[in-house]
Amino acid sequence: DKGADFFDAPVSGGVGAARDAQLTFMVGGGNEHFPIVKDLLSLLGKSVVHCGANGTGQAAKICNNMLLGISMIGTAEAMNLGIKLGLDPKLLAGIINSSSGRCWSSEVYNPTPGVVEGAPSGNNYDGGFGAALMAKDLGLAQSAAKEFKAATPLGKHAQDVYADICASGMSKKDFSVVYKYLQET
Repeated sequence: DKGADFFDAPVSGGVGAARDAQLTFMVGGGNEHFPIVKDLLSLLGKSVVHCGANGTGQAAKICNNMLLGISMIGTAEAMNLGIKLGLDPKLLAGIINSSSGRCWSSEVYNPTPGVVEGAPSGNNYDGGFGAALMAKDLGLAQSAAKEFKAATPLGKHAQDVYADICASGMSKKDFSVVYKYLQET
């Protein structure tokens, strides 16, 4: 034994957060060396959370990304419906973001082109977190849900939606491309 310890430390926050050292690290590993790991990771991010034993960082990541995939689909559906009902996209986003529907997907990363400056939706869905990566994470979440007998019907639906997005040729686009996918479906 050389006194080494292993930590899993997946991140969340996206490309912009990485550029601005604003990432969130979800860390799994022993308590003894966590303060050292936290000091190092704090140089790269704003939040370093000790989730528990090895593997719990990854568990937190797949739970977070499952919710993110679900909320992005919901945001895309609401925006798509509202626009079809005649609402201005920025007006609708403003209402959602000052009401109970507010979430990161609507406020910071809106999937509707022209609503949030700098979001991948305004750049033909290029850059950001790829749809294929979201599909992978949703698959990991569904595998874990099956193994641990956790009901995740919306997670399963989100996995199916992102599998369809990837099969339709948009796997390299940002995962917010679900808005475009819904328009074409």
